Amino acid sequence: MIASFFSLYLATVLLLVGSGLFNTYMGLRLTAESVSELWVGSLIAIYYLGLVFGARIGHKIIIQVGHIRAYAATAAIVTVTILVLALVNNLWAWLGFRFLAGIAMVTQFMVIESWLNEQTDNDKRGRVFGFYMVCSSCGTVLGQLSLTLFPSLNYEPLIFAAMCSALCLVPVALTRRMHPTIQVPAPIHVKYYLARVPMSLIILFVAGMVTGAFYGLAPVFALKQGLNNSEVAVFLAASVAAGLLAQWPLGWLADRVNRAGMIRLCALILALSTIPLWGWWTIPYWGLVIFSCVLGALQFTLYPLGAAFANDNVDPDRRVGLSAILYMVYGMGACVGPLFAGLLMRELHPEVYFVFVSACAFVLVAVIRPQHITGANLSEDAPTHFVPMSDSLQSSNIVASLDPRVDVESDVSFETPVEEMPAGSVPPDSAEAAEATGAAEVVEGDTVPGAPPIAPESEVTTAAGVMGAAAPESALPRSAASQETTAAATSEAATPEVEASGTATTATQAATSGTTETAPKEAEPRPTEQDVSAPRATPTGKPDPAAG
Repeated sequence: MIASFFSLYLATVLLLVGSGLFNTYMGLRLTAESVSELWVGSLIAIYYLGLVFGARIGHKIIIQVGHIRAYAATAAIVTVTILVLALVNNLWAWLGFRFLAGIAMVTQFMVIESWLNEQTDNDKRGRVFGFYMVCSSCGTVLGQLSLTLFPSLNYEPLIFAAMCSALCLVPVALTRRMHPTIQVPAPIHVKYYLARVPMSLIILFVAGMVTGAFYGLAPVFALKQGLNNSEVAVFLAASVAAGLLAQWPLGWLADRVNRAGMIRLCALILALSTIPLWGWWTIPYWGLVIFSCVLGALQFTLYPLGAAFANDNVDPDRRVGLSAILYMVYGMGACVGPLFAGLLMRELHPEVYFVFVSACAFVLVAVIRPQHITGANLSEDAPTHFVPMSDSLQSSNIVASLDPRVDVESDVSFETPVEEMPAGSVPPDSAEAAEATGAAEVVEGDTVPGAPPIAPESEVTTAAGVMGAAAPESALPRSAASQETTAAATSEAATPEVEASGTATTATQAATSGTTETAPKEAEPRPTEQDVSAPRATPTGKPDPAAG
């Protein structure tokens, strides 16, 4: 499996070595030139903004010229945006180049992940996803460590980062793999996920704030503690490596305990662990490295823990769309975090960076309370397995389709949930009943008696895209002549009776034929996010012992 995707894995490592080196170099160089921390935070925030919102542009480029040409063109753009910093010293120009670099780089990730996603057998998706995650994290760690090769902050690190950006072209340009099919972006049904997983979205937003601030401003903090460039690189690499290694033991534990409680405990430990770094004491270099490992193990596992918590509370056939909105929320947090932390550091002192981290962690402690979870939105297969995940911003959300918790063949994220249907529209159940009785249908202007409703063209799209990200062709709705399609249950607002009884409902499915598309049926109301530890109820209202 590794050998078959070797060229794509190698391209990923080279791509992230250059990216990891450049992000750290930029913070160190600007700090050495006495540039405000707000500028440092702005440059990393605008880069993440390009990663989040560049997917639609990247999708259009791939459609127009194909995967390899799109990859080659955007790799050249990334290389130029790195080298141009050796010629231009205007910070406003740097902002524009960093935004352009984010758009170009997310296009490269889309090409690599499209290949992995389409040409992976279902029984190997977990292994392909896991090794891609390891390659991503290892590339970032090697990028940090490669800065130790350059004692001075001149043009040499820029040349090395540009070389990595150019070299990542070679494995993809010479691959003999067939091009993956062009994928179609799909809408994000925000109301559905806001109603289902509000706590998870808060976790992902705060985790994005902490991660974005780390990549932008942790180098500034370390440099102002008296560390040299090589020591700063080790300080950062230790945190990323610890975050990668900690995912397996924490994941094992997360599958066996209350996940909301575990997330809250990790946030509390993170908040308390950063207090010694507020500037109370002078900590030696080896002590800072130890703190960096502890903090990395906690902050870089917030994203996969929050994603697992969200997957526990969303129906299995809407998880591709869930991955899309998690990616968007996490990215928006990564845009806000560096700006806010940079402003605080400029106005106060460098140690306030860890005050910011503590404040973010205390927000999670205050918001994530297991006793506030009603137990109404538990998915059929909860608890879902914890899946180790790298920093999602160093990828595109297409890779979410490789997540072993996702079944792209039955996913209906492209269909509009009941929560977002226009007022007065005919629910799918009503349409089927009218068809069975021979009543005339009036759906989207169609008045043919007894005909099944045809969904608007805008809804017939493939699963999951965040601001234009794409999903695999296998997620497209298939005709009934080829096979039956499965309809997934969605939920409405809660009723007092359901909250009083504490009864949890399960997804309702029905196979239909003769139509080209199915829509979700209405399910029992499920008001808020469900923790995996809550007992699931049977149709009789009694707890199901098999649900744990």
